[in-house]
Amino acid sequence: MYVCLCHSVTDAHIRQLVRTEGVSSMRELREHLGVATQCGRCAKCAKDVLREAVSDARCEAACPGLMAAA
Repeated sequence: MYVCLCHSVTDAHIRQLVRTEGVSSMRELREHLGVATQCGRCAKCAKDVLREAVSDARCEAACPGLMAAA
């Protein structure tokens, strides 16, 4: 799903960035993808996706076998 139309950012882009670059804040997300730097309508959705992706990444790190089985 598209999160930021101005910069063509999807939820998958955000999730991948969290996994590969360790991004965990809106500031870092803005720096990498430009999210919420133009019209700002995506800020809440981007923050929600980021929060969920960070939570998922922490769960994967804490219980790698459990997440693989799901």
